[in-house]
Parts: sequence; structure tokens; C-alpha cells
Amino acid sequence: MLGFFVAGSSVCGFADEGKVIADFESGEAVSNLGQGFEVWLKDSGADKTQGAAMSIVEAADASGGSGKVLQVDYDVDSEGPAYNGVRFNLGGFDGSAFKSLSFDVRGDSPSLKIEMIGANKRPSPWVVNDITPQWQKVPIPFSDFFGIRDWTALDQLVIVFADILNDPKTGTFYFDNFSFEN
Repeated sequence: MLGFFVAGSSVCGFADEGKVIADFESGEAVSNLGQGFEVWLKDSGADKTQGAAMSIVEAADASGGSGKVLQVDYDVDSEGPAYNGVRFNLGGFDGSAFKSLSFDVRGDSPSLKIEMIGANKRPSPWVVNDITPQWQKVPIPFSDFFGIRDWTALDQLVIVFADILNDPKTGTFYFDNFSFEN
């Protein structure tokens, strides 16, 4: 089930507007924070029966117009445990002025996992459910990422596809407008 949050005011002026992490309009695998993002594979891709590939494509975007979005083709259909995804380096970004992560998504599977990784380098996961083939905005309150206590030095944002989560086990997701918001 998608979570909801209540927008609030903030002490910092720019935090009221939010901070775009990645909108993909540059067409490059570099976020709006100036950090790279990439596909990651279980066991560095040793199991060739599973994988993921990403590309930035021109498509109908979440606003109903046309723009660049992140397309991720995933395959977690394997005899053994299968998982992979995309990781966004956040470079120690100070997210303490914000209250939530939001992004637009549409996809073939109703579920995926999002992980935030802070300075302690431990993933704090949240499973997003009820994803459809139509664009929808997903807000996740920071309070749902239980493993992060200190939001002043964020290391990574990770999208995870897994055999125990995704059905169908092969498919495509589209992402746009990853942002920190209030």
C-alpha cells in the first residue's frame, strides 16, 4: 500500500520547494546532485540467468507531457536467489531539512523495494506496493526508513528488484522525478 504524508513548513527556504535528486532530463547517468547512478547485480553479475539494464529514454512522463525518464528492464527469473537494481549515489547529501522521498513510477510488477542508505552504510528498506502501468507519485515519509537516524549524510538511494517480490519476474519499470520533499 502506498504511504501518505502531510506537507509541512520548514525552517530552510529551499526545503519548502524540495530538492530534485534525479529528473533524467540531462540524458546522462548523473543525478541532479552531480552524482552517478548505475545498475547493480547480485554477485556482480556472476549468475547470467538474472540481470537488469537501465536506459534514459524519451517517453510520456508523469506530467502527461513528454520528457526523459529512467527505464529499467529487470530479470529475477532464476533457479537461485535473484535480486538486482539501480543505485543512486547521494554523496553524503544532507537531507535533514526534508521529510520524505517521492518519485513517479509505472511498471509491470505491482511491487518494488526502495532502500535509503545513510552514513552507517546499512540499508533501510521500504516496499512500495500497488504500482500500476499508469504513472503515479509515490511519497515515502522518512520516518518509514526505520534504519536511518541521521539524515545529514545520505550515502545511497537504491531500487531493488527481487524474485520474492516481483511478479512477473521479468519486466520493465519507468521512473521520474526522484525528490526530497516536505
